[in-house]
This record gives sequence, structure tokens and C-alpha cells, in this order.
Amino acid sequence: MDERQDDPTARAAARHAEDRVLDAGALRALAHPLRVRIYDILSQYGPQTASTLAQQLGESSGSTSYHLRALAKHQLIRECADRGTARERWWERPVGGVSFTNPAGAKTPSERSATQLVMSEFFRHRQDRLLEFVMHTNDGLEDAWSDGAMVSTAMARMTPEQLKELSLRIMALIDEAVDRYRDQDGDGVRPVSIRADLFPLTELKERS
Repeated sequence: MDERQDDPTARAAARHAEDRVLDAGALRALAHPLRVRIYDILSQYGPQTASTLAQQLGESSGSTSYHLRALAKHQLIRECADRGTARERWWERPVGGVSFTNPAGAKTPSERSATQLVMSEFFRHRQDRLLEFVMHTNDGLEDAWSDGAMVSTAMARMTPEQLKELSLRIMALIDEAVDRYRDQDGDGVRPVSIRADLFPLTELKERS
């Protein structure tokens, strides 16, 4: 028996070892604020058309259609094969993990610049969604949703190995939930953002 079947951290490590690491071409294609937002909406809310994206983003459908094609050229998104017409095409983000190259490890200045733009836009939108939830929790949201949500920060002192083990354990739980509920539909179902931020803090400067 494969030991990974009984070890959630090993399963998570093996699974995410296969995540797509975006190359320089894909990063440059994504390195546009509107394209990052389009990619984010497709990731969070599922398939969209140029028209539905235009409504969400306050853009023309011609503009969103152009950016969709640019993303599709680098396989960042794809056309839905089972829906749409020649006049109304639906687009989706393929299932699977995606990893951004660490900006510090970029090989060229243009690649580093593209990576920084993509990551700054991605995390800015992610933070905007969190603040939107926190600041408007009582604006028509049922108590069940508020009760089930969690926004938490904790502290621990760890070694790099312990941090990696914890990250894999949390990722295993997230993977399980994603696999079980990714395509769930029906009454009372809505998109849920699952966030996990684990990173070492920089040392405080010594006080004089």
C-alpha cells in the first residue's frame, strides 16, 4: 500500500508537487490588473462569458473578450466545451493548483516585474474580499454564514520543518474540502473563500 494514502501530509505534498508553476510567458500574459481580476473571478465564481465579466468589472465586452483570449493563449483559462454558442462563449479556469514564481528567484527583470504585478494584484483583491466580508457581515448575510466563517490569527515559534509540516496538514484539509464540494450546487450553496496564511515574521529591530 502506498504510504501516502494514510498520511495526509504526504498526500498534500505529492498533490501540490504537480501544481503548475507559471513560466515567464504565462506571467507576462497575466501581468495586467484587469486580467488578474478576470482570472480571480473565474477561480472563485466559476465559468463566465465576456458579457458577464464586463458587467462585473464595469468594462466593455470587447475589452473582456480581448483579455480572455490573451489568457487562453497561455492555457491560464479555457473555453467551456459543453456550453455556449458561437456568439456567447463561456470560459473557465482549469482545475488544478497554480504557483507563482518567487519574485526574488526570477531570472530577468521583466519576469520579476511581471511576477510582482501579478502577486500584488492577486493579494490586493484577496484582501479586499476579506475586508468586504468583515465590514459588511450584517448586511443581509444570514447568521449561519457568519457563524460558520472564521477569521483568525495565532502565533507560534517554529522551525522551518515544523512550519512545512503544519502547512501540509492544513493543505490536506483544504484539498479534502475542495474535492468534496468544488462542484456542489443547489439551494443554500454559495462560493466560499478558503484562506491560509502561514509565514515567518521578520525580526523586530533591537531597541536602543
